[in-house]
Amino acid sequence: MANTQSMVTGFLGKLMVGAHNFGVGVIRAGTGADTYYGALLLASGTFNASSSNYTGTVGSITMSGEVSGAGYTAGGVPITNANVPTATNSSITAGIAFWTPSASISYTSVTLATSFDAVMIYNFTQGTGGAYPAVSIHTFGAQTITAGTFSLTMPTNNTASALIRLATT
Repeated sequence: MANTQSMVTGFLGKLMVGAHNFGVGVIRAGTGADTYYGALLLASGTFNASSSNYTGTVGSITMSGEVSGAGYTAGGVPITNANVPTATNSSITAGIAFWTPSASISYTSVTLATSFDAVMIYNFTQGTGGAYPAVSIHTFGAQTITAGTFSLTMPTNNTASALIRLATT
């Protein structure tokens, strides 16, 4: 079995109780946007919609199924989050909310010899060691890299292309 691109089921439930904040919020104890990270996943992994958490220790211990190699930090890299989540009506009975990181997700000066093909986006702010709530898994063609930079270019932040889109019908 391979990694499967999907929004994580637990993320949807946590949205309903305000556990994730991509923008400025006023309900929770903290009003600032949460910090999100992107961890690279091995091509041999089986991450999918049921992958509820990043389970490693950020900065020191990779989780099972995460890449490791020279220059790569356990837990991946912080995601630049300057885009405000947006919601709009797509018709009189339906709407869509969307968000995309404001910059590419880049891993610089890394050597990753074992094939990887996905990134897990997870909420660092709302987690603790070994249990950081996952948001989504995004797949791409299998890669390896030797002493270079690997970048994931983000799509346009709009209703048709945003990295995360929630819609009603």
